[in-house]
Amino acid sequence: VQLQASGGGLVQAGGSLRLSCVASGRTDGSYAMGWFRQAPGKERDFVAAIRWRGGSTHYADSAKGRFTISRDSAKKTVYLQMNNLGPEDTAVYYCAADRTMGLRTVESPYDYWGHGTQVTVSS
Repeated sequence: VQLQASGGGLVQAGGSLRLSCVASGRTDGSYAMGWFRQAPGKERDFVAAIRWRGGSTHYADSAKGRFTISRDSAKKTVYLQMNNLGPEDTAVYYCAADRTMGLRTVESPYDYWGHGTQVTVSS
């Protein structure tokens, strides 16, 4: 499975961005897809996850109420809609695929990772 994340950019505080993650290769739907982010000098943190089948979701507390994860199975794409962004959301955002479909909040179960897309929020 190959993952390609895109959609990052520079936005002012209070603004919105939508990240996309396109999956290619062996994508039979038996995955959970996650978004993580890594701010400068910090560890990579969980943001949100979704199952391809059924669409169950899980969010980090920092994302609840502001971010929405969704998927388009036909396009093999997972989205992260981010609203009301603040400077604390500045990070490189990564998408990842987990074959266990466990909606995990830690990195280790995720088998495949994209290269990341930079999100910068100015105050």
